[in-house]
Amino acid sequence: MAEAAAQSNDTTIKRPYHAEKDSGVYVEGWRAAAMCTTLVLINSFSQIDRIFPFILAESIKTDLNLSDTQMGLLTGLAFAVCYALLSLPLARAADHGSPRFVLVSCILVWSVMTALGSLAASFLFLALTRFGVAFGEAGAIPAGHALIARKIRPEQRGFVIGLFSMGIPLGTMAGFAAGGAIADSLGWRTALIGAGSIGIVIGLVTILVAGPTPPLGRPTSDNQPFLPTALDLLAAPAFRWMFIGAIFLGFAFAPFYAFIAPFLMRTYGYSASEAGLAFGLLQGLMGILGALGGGHWFDRAVRSGTGKVLGPPAILLQLASLTTTVALFIPTGWMSIALLVPCMLSFSFMMPWGFGAAHLVAGPGRQAQASSLVMIGVGLVGPALGPILVGVLSDTATAANIRNGLGLGLLIVPLGSALAGLAFLVANRRVADALRK
Repeated sequence: MAEAAAQSNDTTIKRPYHAEKDSGVYVEGWRAAAMCTTLVLINSFSQIDRIFPFILAESIKTDLNLSDTQMGLLTGLAFAVCYALLSLPLARAADHGSPRFVLVSCILVWSVMTALGSLAASFLFLALTRFGVAFGEAGAIPAGHALIARKIRPEQRGFVIGLFSMGIPLGTMAGFAAGGAIADSLGWRTALIGAGSIGIVIGLVTILVAGPTPPLGRPTSDNQPFLPTALDLLAAPAFRWMFIGAIFLGFAFAPFYAFIAPFLMRTYGYSASEAGLAFGLLQGLMGILGALGGGHWFDRAVRSGTGKVLGPPAILLQLASLTTTVALFIPTGWMSIALLVPCMLSFSFMMPWGFGAAHLVAGPGRQAQASSLVMIGVGLVGPALGPILVGVLSDTATAANIRNGLGLGLLIVPLGSALAGLAFLVANRRVADALRK
């Protein structure tokens, strides 16, 4: 009896990774380094191909005689629709088949479609190529995470997910810098051809670096369609609260990236180059620091055995909510930028924690689908509605002769950050409870 009582009071997690039996052959040494480097390149060029229409927008509009509405459809709707419709089935294919095959296929699809975009002579043709880019990118992150789950030892996965996530800020910096320079000197069509061609090469390299990843031998009862699997994940309290937190996070980060540069320019008189340089460099540095530091810290949290693997990013989101609120109304420009740094850091810091915790709850064979659901939570509702709400609030305040109307509209950012932090704190407890069972 005493022994049983002692066991019932034991709050540590003995096997936080569900005692995975389907790990396959883990890569070590130079092969692990080569795979991690390739994953960073994959995510970087995925981001470059995604944001190129932003930096090339004026050249494309002029050449094809497009409207702002048409450009908005090209850059927003295509990705939202494809992520909602294709991310889950592609994730399931990666979980239950070969993640290398899915990942390479996605890379080749989006790279070829990016290059084909250079041939566009009309809005319809360009729109079709952007849907193709979105199709490929919908499966990239889930397949990459499934590959990490097969090839990287459990105690190192958080750091590798952080490395993979680091490609997003690297791609953002490179895309804006290289895209603008190439467009100015050689034209937007050359920029698309170059990005697509490099992506094809990276896809071919991935075949060699990743190595064979045979399908999992899962029980037949576990081979249910992707939609019931997604519903099963959302039915779990731990995952459901993570999904709620992801939705709130989308309402924070999408308006932040859409409007923070115009806010700095309107409120403090910065030029476009000054605002872009300050924001771009800081966001890139914070993105790299957050992704790597967050991944390493997540691995330590898992090894601690407590199961509380969402607390630090939740607290950082709360802190970012406070500093961002002050930043929107402080009278000095450089102080405003400094106070925005925790917000920049919190978004990238959250990625390895959020994906890693989702993988823990989902268990072996469902990591890619878990990543897909997290991406849908972050990338669908918030980016679709958040910037619109900021714009409406800003226009309404300005029409009423209220100063700093855009700052008032941007209060959605700290509100979303605070609500996301609260949801992740609840999820933190739920995940610990789930992993103890």
